[in-house]
Amino acid sequence: MKNATKFIYEPGEHESEKASNSYLMSLIALIAGLPLPIINLIATLIFYLGNRKGTFFVRWHCTQALLSQLSMLFINSFGFWWTVSIIFTDDTISDKYIAYMIAALIFNLAEFIATIYTAIQTRKGIHVEWWFYGNLTNLICKA
Repeated sequence: MKNATKFIYEPGEHESEKASNSYLMSLIALIAGLPLPIINLIATLIFYLGNRKGTFFVRWHCTQALLSQLSMLFINSFGFWWTVSIIFTDDTISDKYIAYMIAALIFNLAEFIATIYTAIQTRKGIHVEWWFYGNLTNLICKA
C-alpha cells in the first residue's frame, strides 16, 4: 500500500460501496474459479465495464483493481501452465519451479491481504493507492 487518504470530498455511501465491491469482486471470483487464473480478471473486467462511467472515486478504484488483476493473471498463468507441463510431460519439479511457486504464493498472499484491507478502507470512504498500481491508475483516470 502506498497511501491511504481521504478524498477532497466525502464519497457517498453508494460510491464507497461500489468502490469496495470492485476489490471484493476479485476475491469472490478467486473462490469460484480457483484453478483458472483468468476468472479473476474477467470478473473484475465485467465490474469495471459496468462502472466505468460512474463517479471518479468508483472509476478510480475499479481501474486499480483491474490493473492489479491483470498483473496477477501473468504471474498465475505462468505458474499454472508450468504446473500443467510438469503433470502431463516429462518435465520434473526443479529448484526454479519451487522458487517461482513460492514467489507467486507470496505475491498472491500479499495481493489478497492488500485487497481485503483496501476493500475495508474504501468502504469507509478512505482513498487507498497501491504502490505501482496507484500511479498507473492516476495516469489512466482523469477527474
